[in-house]
Amino acid sequence: MKHLLKLLDLSKEEIIGILNLADQLKYELAHGIEHRHLAGKTLGMIFQKASTRTRVSFETGIYQLGGYGLFLSSNDLQIGRGEPVKDTARVLSRYLDGIMIRTFDQLEVETLAQEGSIPVINGLTDFCHPCQVLADLMTVREHKGTLEGLNMCYIGDGNNMANSLIVGCLKVGMNVSIACPPDYRPDLSIIEFAAGYDDKFTLTDSCTEAIKDADVVFTDVWASMGQETEAQKRRILFAGYQVNDKLISLAHPDCMVQHCLPAHRGEEITNEVFEAHANEIFDEAENRLHAQKAVMVELMK
Repeated sequence: MKHLLKLLDLSKEEIIGILNLADQLKYELAHGIEHRHLAGKTLGMIFQKASTRTRVSFETGIYQLGGYGLFLSSNDLQIGRGEPVKDTARVLSRYLDGIMIRTFDQLEVETLAQEGSIPVINGLTDFCHPCQVLADLMTVREHKGTLEGLNMCYIGDGNNMANSLIVGCLKVGMNVSIACPPDYRPDLSIIEFAAGYDDKFTLTDSCTEAIKDADVVFTDVWASMGQETEAQKRRILFAGYQVNDKLISLAHPDCMVQHCLPAHRGEEITNEVFEAHANEIFDEAENRLHAQKAVMVELMK
């Protein structure tokens, strides 16, 4: 494992290894055990998309590991003024020990990794969100004690979260059901990947079909960053894809609910369901810190 670009690149063993290390680092932090595995290391954090959780968790995480995080907005870099990505990659490789990038185009992340000589971590693209799904898997395993054989349901837009959840959950042995409007399905390459797990994967436009006997239900906003002009149109198209009490009643009685945040209460999830599962959702948010620390240690130590 040289980079974290997308979960498609990782084996089941690599994913479980990251989760195990994340559990260990979380335990050590809670018990005051220092783990300065990256003392003296510097992580460049490139943000072309703003974020609360990604910036704070990476900056805090590298600090707790003994390193230093350098925030770089697109206004701070020549990449925002037309410098080729490959030139930025080669320059930053001379200064830094690792790069985290949160951007729009997956190709930009892949090019940084290909042209540079240091580890690259995908903090989010329009195609996938691997760091979030590692935290999600960590949280589900904490609450359920296992991942193998659990039924995961995702309700909503077939976006980057859906793409990464399908890959991550199938690779660790979960059964996956996705409910999306017909014109808002996951990326074709992800559906083709999932076809190899045909007995464990269901793609439907029916929420009631997808959520039956679910052990964990995921959702996300209907209009992601960069899709603000489509927000009203999507509210109409996605009106039947809300995670509410009626829908949750069809899941397993002790079903978890997860949301990557920020949540638009009253749209993709009701306030009642959100608050009933708030502890699980904020455990999920916290675990971004621990899962990403594990990724940094694996790549940068």
